[in-house]
Amino acid sequence: MNVVVQKFGGSSVADVEKVRKVAERVAAASRDGRRVCVVVSAMGKTTDELLALAKRISPSPARRELDMLLTAGERISMALLAMALEDLGVPAVSFTGSQAGILTDEMHASARIVEVRPVRVWEELDRGRVVIVAGFQGVSPRKEVTTLGRGGSDTTAVALAASLGADCEIYSDVDGVYTADPRVVTGPRRLDEISYEEMQELARAGAKVLNAEAVEFAREKGIAIHARATSGSTAETVVRGHAAPGGRVAGVTSQKGLALVEVPWGGLEAALGALSRRGAIPSEVAAHGGRALVVLPLDNVHEWTVARGELVAAVPDAAVDDRDAGSVSVVGARAGAGPGLLLDVVAALREVGEEPRALLAGPLRVTAWCAAARAPDAVRLLHRRLVEEAG
Repeated sequence: MNVVVQKFGGSSVADVEKVRKVAERVAAASRDGRRVCVVVSAMGKTTDELLALAKRISPSPARRELDMLLTAGERISMALLAMALEDLGVPAVSFTGSQAGILTDEMHASARIVEVRPVRVWEELDRGRVVIVAGFQGVSPRKEVTTLGRGGSDTTAVALAASLGADCEIYSDVDGVYTADPRVVTGPRRLDEISYEEMQELARAGAKVLNAEAVEFAREKGIAIHARATSGSTAETVVRGHAAPGGRVAGVTSQKGLALVEVPWGGLEAALGALSRRGAIPSEVAAHGGRALVVLPLDNVHEWTVARGELVAAVPDAAVDDRDAGSVSVVGARAGAGPGLLLDVVAALREVGEEPRALLAGPLRVTAWCAAARAPDAVRLLHRRLVEEAG
């Protein structure tokens, strides 16, 4: 029998009725003769609520204790889904990340998976049970509970798929990867297929469909990812293969909640050291004219006020822009076809009344950092010109 790993995000298991719907979908796959391993995220906004609870107790909670707290969300989801499957007559068992053999490094709040030893997963699959694994978490060599950062359940699913030799299906509230966020752009186009590289660039630039590290893991292991909707739509986007040359624009996206840190080149090592001690992992580091720009997504930095103070203490010349900082990005092979796309992005920002604060141009992505409040308008303008009008 073939094996499939199915991952369901927080919106898919947000309440009891949705958990039951997921259970019905998983049960159908099991009854079709597939051995099913399910990875679940915490229900709805549970992770945010637990984080807010921690901040009410302490303005700067220890990252180890945060990991202990935040991993409870996924454990709730996995146990409830197992109960729902048993009620449908489908044998099921739930495992934490450590029980499933998800081994990570020592970094709390932003750990990386270093190995998967799915011994117990295989044992239960061979017994005919559906195995449900808590996403977003693992265990370090010192037996400490760790979390993988925002979107880490995707990485859990891909890592398990690689270790089990399984197909990987990622379910969310959208039926695939679109050329823009449907909440920002009216009528974006769904992509039937997208390369690993394009998907990674979209994820790094703020697209929320898949986690960038998960896509990198899939690329290294040759695992195709099927992005589907929990609702039951037959549409999907398959992430596989490599970016083809040509003039394609795969997507336009934006990001908010960033910190832009500019330091003298000689102070970069001290700045990165100060940030890493607080689990602040940059998404970009660029250098020009003796200065370095460090871009930090703040949604996974739990102690930003403290980290900011330690950064400035370590590098007094650091300039920190963390008020309404965001970005606009265009992803696709067209980015490497000359300066045209870069000029399009700059022009669009200027038309919405914004001057780019910094620019990056690579073979598959052009990014301009700007005021987050202006970014959606620029995305709509760029999508109309580069996707809709391009045919």
